[in-house]
Amino acid sequence: MLNHVDVLVVGGGPAGAALALGLKDSGLKVMVLEAGGGSPLPNPPPLAGEGAMDRSDAYPDPRALALSYGAKMLLQRLAVWDKVQGATPIEKIHISQRGGFGRAVLDAGEAGVKTLGYVVNYSALGAAMQATLHQNNPLHLGGARVLEVKSTPGFGLARFERGGEEHEVTASLLVLADGGRSLGQVPGVSRHIVDYDQTAIICHVMTDAPQRHIAYERFTPKGPMALLPSGEGYDLVWTARPDEAASLLLLDDPGFLQQLSERFGSRADAFVQAGKRSAFPLSLKYARPVTAQRLALIGNAAQAMHPVAGQGFNLGLRDAWELAETILKTPRAELGGSAMLAQYRDRRRSDTSGAILFTDLLVRAFSNDYHGLRIARGAGLALLDSLPFAKKWVARKMIFGAKG
Repeated sequence: MLNHVDVLVVGGGPAGAALALGLKDSGLKVMVLEAGGGSPLPNPPPLAGEGAMDRSDAYPDPRALALSYGAKMLLQRLAVWDKVQGATPIEKIHISQRGGFGRAVLDAGEAGVKTLGYVVNYSALGAAMQATLHQNNPLHLGGARVLEVKSTPGFGLARFERGGEEHEVTASLLVLADGGRSLGQVPGVSRHIVDYDQTAIICHVMTDAPQRHIAYERFTPKGPMALLPSGEGYDLVWTARPDEAASLLLLDDPGFLQQLSERFGSRADAFVQAGKRSAFPLSLKYARPVTAQRLALIGNAAQAMHPVAGQGFNLGLRDAWELAETILKTPRAELGGSAMLAQYRDRRRSDTSGAILFTDLLVRAFSNDYHGLRIARGAGLALLDSLPFAKKWVARKMIFGAKG
């Protein structure tokens, strides 16, 4: 067991794995600690995550991920994409509001890309990233339960338990990619939480006609709903108040499909089948700042957002990619120093702030039934749909981020 590495990544989910893979040919010693997966140990303990970006175990996860075309390009560069099973292309996104006029359709061809994105299962993507990371990084340690992290002027430090033994390792740069579970131990970094009082119900649904590679974003007064093309059907993300979500989970399939049809309306085909349902509370969580001495935060450790517009995973993947690029451009002796961390923080500021603001604005502006706002929303959607250059601008920002 090494006692010092160049980069120590706490968390081996997609964000942590992407960072390590981005550094695989750099000659740097990069260690990844995660509670599950990694180098095998007997019966590694599972790690419960808060969201898609902070899960780091290899156990099944029912959530679907909406990957932008830009995210697919990054996964190709990391040699992961060809291992991902069951990806379904999104060629169009249909945006509308329940009980109001106006709609907009974003089209891949109009945006100048082959597809707007893909829908993949979290477990399928996680398996592909784990396999690639395990092939390329001998310091990918599974079954590592992190007990403590420290940040000092000279190095970052993590103390962890693995195989019944405690270990301690220092690093020039410590990266938290564990969904924020270690944030309470880091001086100078605070976590902010905005509770939306909403719960996401997810399940796979079938309609009376096969999906046509169209994703539907349907805004309702009680919260947004999304249908993401997946296989022959759709992955549903239904936002509801917690009490309503609890009631929906108790319904039998015919009752659930009836409620879904009444809430979603007639934009898609008729719903005929629903799979197993799961529910997750929704909130906005973000850390400020995203760097401290010898330390950087990426993925859900830096920000975890509402799933509306599907930006969370894509933003976390860009965190990892840009941190890897910053590391590669930094002399080894300056790795983890204040200048390097300031450069990373500046590179990510506009993308992160823009995505958080955009997502939060959508949730607040569309999750209500105020007459004046309903008219303004409809007019805005109709105006957007009538301006091809505006639709292309919005689509490319969603695909590639603030630098789109």
